[in-house]
Amino acid sequence: MSYLVLARKYRPHAFEEMVGQEHVVQALSNALTQQRLHHAYLFTGTRGVGKTTVSRILAKSLNCTGPDGTGGITATPCGVCDACRDIDAGRFVDYVELDAASNRGVEEISQLLDQAVYKPVVGRFKVYMIDEVHMLSNTAFNAMLKTLEEPPEYLKFVLATTDPQKVPVTVLSRCLQFNLRPMAPQDVLSHLTKVLQAENVPAEAGALRLLARAARGSMRDALSLTDQAIAFGAGSLAEAGVRQMLGSVDRGHVTAILDALAASDGAAVVAQ
Repeated sequence: MSYLVLARKYRPHAFEEMVGQEHVVQALSNALTQQRLHHAYLFTGTRGVGKTTVSRILAKSLNCTGPDGTGGITATPCGVCDACRDIDAGRFVDYVELDAASNRGVEEISQLLDQAVYKPVVGRFKVYMIDEVHMLSNTAFNAMLKTLEEPPEYLKFVLATTDPQKVPVTVLSRCLQFNLRPMAPQDVLSHLTKVLQAENVPAEAGALRLLARAARGSMRDALSLTDQAIAFGAGSLAEAGVRQMLGSVDRGHVTAILDALAASDGAAVVAQ
């Protein structure tokens, strides 16, 4: 049986499972509950903070039919209906994820927009998710402007980017923009603790603190580093092993140097 990396195994499947993005979750949940739905969303933020995850949960919320098939638009997708399961598995025909880094030309965008005139095949909405949208060429951006401004009622755009400065203002003005923040180290630490408990992997608190700092705000990086640390430590996480893997310097050295400087003790500074 093939191993599924932690970053994919523990990808959130509902808004309440999201970590560290409460401001985005609250706004989207309220909009879905009140059915005040915008036609285009732009999610910005550094790598590994949940842009694609939010997009998939939003697509499920828009298309969920509930366990009995009678549900409507909801902020809490059931996860068991055909639409929810198919979106999670990446085979929902009305949810299209396009990687703009490798499909940046006007031809690819035009081909996508040509399909926009057709109603959803199985879902309530068509959702077009364009990842790394800042990589699109100027002609590709221009080609999508009209459809992005006035799409059919059954079509929703979700754009994601790590570099919103490169997105034309004509596109920004047509989207509802959400900035996903880098994760706080304490949020990463809390989530890593839960994941390792679920995986039955023994871990020292100091090792988890090192991993949470090394992730630099990215939950995906934190889980990838944890995968590496588990392999390095042969199934357990010890602080000394993680420090060796990361090449981290013990902060105690820095503290001792600062203490010596504050005390104007030149000999102690040199010794440290």
